[in-house]
Amino acid sequence: MQKRTRPRGVTIIAILIVIAGILTLFVGIGTVAIGPLVGISLAFVVFGAIAIAVGIAYLVMAFGLLNGRGWAWTISTIVLIIGIIMNLVSLPRAIVSGSNFSGDIVSICISAFILYYLYRPHVKSYFGRTIF
Repeated sequence: MQKRTRPRGVTIIAILIVIAGILTLFVGIGTVAIGPLVGISLAFVVFGAIAIAVGIAYLVMAFGLLNGRGWAWTISTIVLIIGIIMNLVSLPRAIVSGSNFSGDIVSICISAFILYYLYRPHVKSYFGRTIF
């Protein structure tokens, strides 16, 4: 069996996801730790637990991307599409309030580019997807 070569872009995407996962874990742990000090510990614990779960999910997703797992390609595609939709939905609010409009546009562009890249034939074949 011939060994598949991981595309460089997949490595870069996975490294960025690892960084995001670690940062999300730190946010979750910090939120859980600060909750009792602030006095609204239940809300902080819930949001912290969600952040910890998302951070772990990012790390698992990065592992799958680095190892060419088909489920990681599928999950990445779904997460990117959800992110694009969420940013598109928040655009009118950002336009009215002037709060993070450019951030939403940049996020949409980056997610769309990564989604495009994941659909490139050599990337799809690395994940064992058909090249249609």
